[in-house]
Amino acid sequence: MDYVCDVTGGKTWFQIETEAEAIRESALMGHAVEKHFRQARERAEASYVPPPGPFIEQQIGLKAHLRRTMPRFFTLRDAEGNGLATAMIPGGAGCPVIVGVGNRDPYVEHAEAIRVLAAHLGLLLERSRCYPYGR
Repeated sequence: MDYVCDVTGGKTWFQIETEAEAIRESALMGHAVEKHFRQARERAEASYVPPPGPFIEQQIGLKAHLRRTMPRFFTLRDAEGNGLATAMIPGGAGCPVIVGVGNRDPYVEHAEAIRVLAAHLGLLLERSRCYPYGR
């Protein structure tokens, strides 16, 4: 995981970067971020067009392509490393999704932390748009 930003109250946002981290997040949080991470990676890999040239060089641009095309996945942790919220932020026109433990509403306890992530990313992450089970 990659550090993103700190939040008051000893909370920290991290970016989930690997499938193993997504698997751990799903187990810790009791939701399906692992499935969404895997599906997003598969879609991004399928859209990759390798550069012409020798076979050995076919994967050279894949990592950068994944960074550009995959949604970004974030986890909010407390000072002890407990999972508090998970966010999936797609690029472009996609709708962000933010959920708490067991898909519960994270805005009840972590609205300020979500506002901090939103400010850090330069986005609006409003509950009405980002929490899928409150609609």
